[in-house]
Amino acid sequence: MTEDPPTRRSRRYVETDPEVTRADKRSGRRALTIGLVLVLGLAAVGAGVALWFGARLNSLVDRIDDPFEALPTRPSTPAPTNESGEPVEPPVNVLVLGSDSRISAGDPSQWSYGAQRTDAIMVVQVSGDRDSVAIMSIPRDSWVNVPGYGMAKINAAFSYGGPTLMIQTVEELTGIYIDHFAVTDFESFATVTDALGGVSMYLPNGLSGPDVSLGPGQHTLSGDEALVYVRQRYNLSGGDFSRVQRQQNWMRAIMKGVFDQEILKDVGRLTTFSQTVLQSVAVDEGMTLPRAVTIGYSLRDIRGEDVKFMTAPYSGTGWSPDGRQSIVLLDEARSQALFEAFATDTVAEFLAANPDGAVMLPDAPE
Repeated sequence: MTEDPPTRRSRRYVETDPEVTRADKRSGRRALTIGLVLVLGLAAVGAGVALWFGARLNSLVDRIDDPFEALPTRPSTPAPTNESGEPVEPPVNVLVLGSDSRISAGDPSQWSYGAQRTDAIMVVQVSGDRDSVAIMSIPRDSWVNVPGYGMAKINAAFSYGGPTLMIQTVEELTGIYIDHFAVTDFESFATVTDALGGVSMYLPNGLSGPDVSLGPGQHTLSGDEALVYVRQRYNLSGGDFSRVQRQQNWMRAIMKGVFDQEILKDVGRLTTFSQTVLQSVAVDEGMTLPRAVTIGYSLRDIRGEDVKFMTAPYSGTGWSPDGRQSIVLLDEARSQALFEAFATDTVAEFLAANPDGAVMLPDAPE
């Protein structure tokens, strides 16, 4: 975020840049995160092929040493039950980090104190009933308590203490129990974009940047062009807030490409595409292939309207007490209400009752 003079946006500010509101509704068939798309594919190709395919893919996955083991405390996780008191499946919460830097995100083994930050922070929740997926971004400059370090931008937690401190910071801020951790970088997403032959996006004002000059209209963006789109910080009505929604929009466009091209139905293309994706992400060692397949198969009936992208509510921007850092001020009351909905697996109900309870990525129009 640039060091502009202190400003404060209305708590009701919602980014509505046309770039994130115009897309082909065909993406409504299904929309999941990259990892969930892949495990759905494993379920689709059959048990015998899945064993061979899974072993091959599993060898490509970068594993992060257990980032949960050193956590001093965890949010409470009461066993969920239905109205009859019978046990039901709990939600699955994945903390996903994305960065502009391969060392910052794509290669956690190269983490070192003070050297890395993350540009995208998302909590992905698969509901306990497996009927919906909620993806919540937390602005990277959110001014929060980082355990052991005091108040700081939330993305500093990864710089100070790697995956473990990042998980601890998010859990203490939100009260959401994090089950799994994943990290990637935008350049890897560019590779995934090119593996799809590009992604389709509508650009009402065109797009310009290094080696990119596109006029207004619908375009199929290459990976490099999509990087320009998602990294643009200036001339956006919402600044970094618009950038967050562009990250979400790019993720949604990738999912659209996967399903529009019916990659999940073609074992050859699925194998090639999966290899590209799995070389672009790292996950905690608890996200085993059987675990991923189980989660993926449970989501076989999910449709696009069942997946919601949102940003934690904020009251505006400000400055750190020393006046040196431009920061994002979370709307404490509204954000805590949304965090509670995630923590209690009631996001769908919460959003239905509180349409302004989060800054939503607008649905793709008809």
